[in-house]
Amino acid sequence: MFKKILLVLLVVLIIMQFLRPEKNIAQGPSTNDISTHFKIPVDVQTILNKSCNDCHSNNTKYPWYSQLQPVAWWLNDHINEGKQHLNFSEFATYSLRKQYHKLEEVAEQVEKGEMPLSSYTIMHTNAKLSKGEKDKLISWSSALRDTMKAQYPIDSLVKKKQ
Repeated sequence: MFKKILLVLLVVLIIMQFLRPEKNIAQGPSTNDISTHFKIPVDVQTILNKSCNDCHSNNTKYPWYSQLQPVAWWLNDHINEGKQHLNFSEFATYSLRKQYHKLEEVAEQVEKGEMPLSSYTIMHTNAKLSKGEKDKLISWSSALRDTMKAQYPIDSLVKKKQ
């Protein structure tokens, strides 16, 4: 009986290898990418590439273990969830208020150590942010919000307090 259960599990595992989720790899840069609308310093872009964009853009660099099921499904779910919260590749499609708020969240979550997720940095140790990298991201986010406030009416960026 035990051998039959193991055999069935093995067959299921083999079949699962042929059922793969679609990869999160864009054909080219998006016209809605944050970098096409706002200046991103090279050092900040480097940090975004190594620690953020796998889950928060339309271009994921997949590790070798993403070829195994059900790991690929788990990664796909994780990527989709990350993009629902913030997608730098589609940043320009957000309203000004949402863009401003997302930049606030970037600073808050980086400062609190909530991003990048520890479940991500376990396998991607190079994605861990140093104190200096955290400071750069927080400063960039703050500076970009200041630029937005200077360029656009404040009412379109921040909810009025009544």
